[in-house]
Amino acid sequence: MELRSILATDCGSTTTKAILIEKIDGEFRLSVRGEAPTTVEAPFEDVTKGVLNAVMEVEELAGRKLLDGDHILTPSSGDVGVDIYISTSSAGGGLQMMVAGVVKGMTGESAERAALGAGSIVMDVLASNDGRKPHEKITRIRQLRPDMILLSGGIDGGTTKHVVELAEILAAANPKPRLGTNYKLPVIYAGNTDASGKIEETLGEITDLDLTENIRPVLERENLKPSRDKIHDLFMEHVMQQAPGYKKLMEWTDAPIMPTPGAVGALIEMVAEKENISVVGVDIGGATTDIFSVFQKQFNRTVSANLGMSYSICNVLAESGLKNVLRWVPFNIDEKELTNRIGNKMIRPTTVPQSLEELVIEQAIAREALRLSFIQHKSFAVNLKGVQKERTISDAFEQTDSGESLVDMMELDLLVGSGGVLSHAPRREQSARMLIDSFLPEGITQLAVDSIFMMPQLGVMAKIEKEDLAQDARAAAIEVFEKDCLIHLGTCVAPVGTTKPGTTVLHAELTLLNGETQTHEIKFGDIVRIDVPYEKVNAKLTPGKGMDIGSGKNETIQTIIYGGVVGIILDGRGRPMNISDNSQQRIADLSKWSAAMQEYPSLEGLG
Repeated sequence: MELRSILATDCGSTTTKAILIEKIDGEFRLSVRGEAPTTVEAPFEDVTKGVLNAVMEVEELAGRKLLDGDHILTPSSGDVGVDIYISTSSAGGGLQMMVAGVVKGMTGESAERAALGAGSIVMDVLASNDGRKPHEKITRIRQLRPDMILLSGGIDGGTTKHVVELAEILAAANPKPRLGTNYKLPVIYAGNTDASGKIEETLGEITDLDLTENIRPVLERENLKPSRDKIHDLFMEHVMQQAPGYKKLMEWTDAPIMPTPGAVGALIEMVAEKENISVVGVDIGGATTDIFSVFQKQFNRTVSANLGMSYSICNVLAESGLKNVLRWVPFNIDEKELTNRIGNKMIRPTTVPQSLEELVIEQAIAREALRLSFIQHKSFAVNLKGVQKERTISDAFEQTDSGESLVDMMELDLLVGSGGVLSHAPRREQSARMLIDSFLPEGITQLAVDSIFMMPQLGVMAKIEKEDLAQDARAAAIEVFEKDCLIHLGTCVAPVGTTKPGTTVLHAELTLLNGETQTHEIKFGDIVRIDVPYEKVNAKLTPGKGMDIGSGKNETIQTIIYGGVVGIILDGRGRPMNISDNSQQRIADLSKWSAAMQEYPSLEGLG
């Protein structure tokens, strides 16, 4: 069967979004989109009501019959119905998990990586060496009531004692799932295979136990995919079955419903694999900030569950400190007033900035939420801890830890932003600045934002397993991602190193598609923005003395870079980037950078 039309929905905690993708003139494109309030809570308590309302809007806009009463018409017949219908969901608080591992920094961390990669929120990590007494662990399990528990520990053939002790603690807690008491709590065991019999004996009766391959079969290798797949299956089988209306929704879909973050991760992975590039993606929401990355072909995801732009905005202030938020505000403001404004946002989470002053403050906080989330991500996306590295004689005197971060900003090819504060910023220049200031990309990096948060639906398309559809669905996901989902902001070129103000840090010679050649001399502490649409630009980039843009210090690079809706940004502020502690100097610098980027209409008279 040839795939020609796809209907996809994403059931969020507040809004259900629907998109129609069609094959037009031989290529897949987004036709229309609709949305409606999510109806998982009272008074409706049926998620399908919100889905039907969102699809009804799509039906109306597309002028195409998609519904027959409360039924989505699949497969299509002429212009009636669609070939396939798919969905993602984070309604009902998403998938909330606990993980347990013998050693917190090894199997505990591997289990956490598996759970996060599957799109869950990890509520706690239990470990034999986490410093808590058995009764404290039991109390914690009973308090949290997770949707699912992942238990791991021990390499195959190693000792079984500690992982069995963890299982006994779970058995003593006898935890009840969050969404009801009419089913047993799903527990996945992905540890030492020698302990499987004992684990079944301990947990088999009181939980819905599933055994899968060991997450860490040997010290040097992680094996996360079987656990991730099992989490997806059990999420559908148990958790979603309990949420109001999901049983009905599952009967409608042509592929398993995925947790929204898991679907975004699947898309990021697919893009990185197809293009053979390193990618960082971020989704900043009201309560959480999710970061996804692929470096050295390894996928990682982290959830900063306490860093968001509405419900948890005060946590951002608490974690970053007032000083760090203020350093992004280009005018004088009383500290107390700033604190009050942030508090008001938490009390009224759905409000949007009504003045330029409010917008600048909100975007200053967003920078800190993104920066802190990324620090957390870098500390988590690491090479395996506990692994004995082979070392040469020259390394013999230099003892290094094997838990080094995989995140190398010089290697980063694409940085993608999503979430209200990035996707819906009044000017795209603001989105570009927030991404650059928060993530501090090095060398040459493409910047983009998700226009209308389609990434979850496209991620599910990438995971369709029906043989006759899988290839077309993956092609459709990539095509729509590139042509309709991504807004290409442009390319950031940022030399690494520091020097004196006024010293040249970059000489750029750019040849545009129309044959025009431009030369730019970038001084330390300056940003230069060049208007270039999304097209190829031949670039000869020469770093200043002691600076590096990817090929080593003082080494020139000749390459192709791309413009975008913002253009090419030559960032001469150095890496690491320092912002002056002097209030007057800070305001002058921030105002200069904003003016160079044409970020705001005018900052004069604010504060």
